[in-house]
Amino acid sequence: MRRNSIGFRLICLCSLFGLLSTSTDAAVPTPPTAARSLYAVNQAGADRGSVSVYDIEAGHRLVKTIATVPNIGDVRGVAVSAVTGGLYVAYHDVSGAGMVYCLSVYDDTILWNRAVSPGVDRLAINPAGQLLYVPTWEGGSADYINVVDANTGDVVRQVHFSNRSHDTQYPLSGPIFQETKADDGSGRYLYLIDPGSYAVSRVGPYSGILGPYAVDSTSSYAVNNARDLWGMQVANLKTGQIVTAGIPDHPPGDPGLLHGIGWTPDQTEVWQSGSWSDPHVYIWDMRNPMTPVLKDRLGLRSGRGSHWLTFDIKGDYGYIAPNKNSADGTEIFDARTHDSVGVIGSSEDLLEIDFVNGKINQVGDQYGIGRR
Repeated sequence: MRRNSIGFRLICLCSLFGLLSTSTDAAVPTPPTAARSLYAVNQAGADRGSVSVYDIEAGHRLVKTIATVPNIGDVRGVAVSAVTGGLYVAYHDVSGAGMVYCLSVYDDTILWNRAVSPGVDRLAINPAGQLLYVPTWEGGSADYINVVDANTGDVVRQVHFSNRSHDTQYPLSGPIFQETKADDGSGRYLYLIDPGSYAVSRVGPYSGILGPYAVDSTSSYAVNNARDLWGMQVANLKTGQIVTAGIPDHPPGDPGLLHGIGWTPDQTEVWQSGSWSDPHVYIWDMRNPMTPVLKDRLGLRSGRGSHWLTFDIKGDYGYIAPNKNSADGTEIFDARTHDSVGVIGSSEDLLEIDFVNGKINQVGDQYGIGRR
């Protein structure tokens, strides 16, 4: 009987341990899934300046459109902070004045809307979410950018280097990057601004006045559009070397300035818009960044040119925006298969914001920056 009693107790203990183990395993919470939202500032017609929010995982279903501020004439750029939840839109009002508004993505309210003199263009924000770097507009003559307090809209500093400042970028590894449309020779350089000392250095000269550009995740390489070039230039930012990649069999005529350009997040490809009248996007193999190889060209549904492009954070989708202030939609491509998979409203100022349990988990960028 004693042996049987001992055996019975051992069986009970083993069963109890099994139950405890099963209960412990069952009690481990499943990590919450991020809600992936695309925030797109509308540029067409009466909706200009409002923000449409799309559910990326639900086939880019439109969730809502947020009314923002009146009298928007031209949207110039967008940035967002994961720290503060502020989304910042640079625009010119209908009178031509440079403005920036701040939208809280948590309650869809406008926190401030301020004039930033003498103008604005495609802006960037620092990782702490406290400072905005705001160009003074590609059509202006000021030789500086404004540093703006992101909490108030007050200008706190000017950084001087060249006139007609346009796209400001703060990639993952920094520093602040800047190009200009200056036609006095200084527009053929890409500028680097130290965010601590505000010391300015530059890379170049390039073959022509620079257009949009994109920097990789370690700030080692930049891809650049340059005026009058059917193709792109790639700069090794550590050595200053610049190489040119030409597009073979391109459409006839003067390219002007090919506009949108960006790295896929894994940095295996660079996508580049054609000219304003060229309905193609060119895809470069970037496994060797200083030896780009053209691997594909995509046709756009609109049959017209494009003006901007960017990607979601994971690299699932490429967003190809139409010509500036066009009513044509922004076309969505599968970034891996290169297939066209849909169209959303007209926007070139768009980025991803992910939420977990109602809080921002991570944010994307209006630029096609590398994320590898």
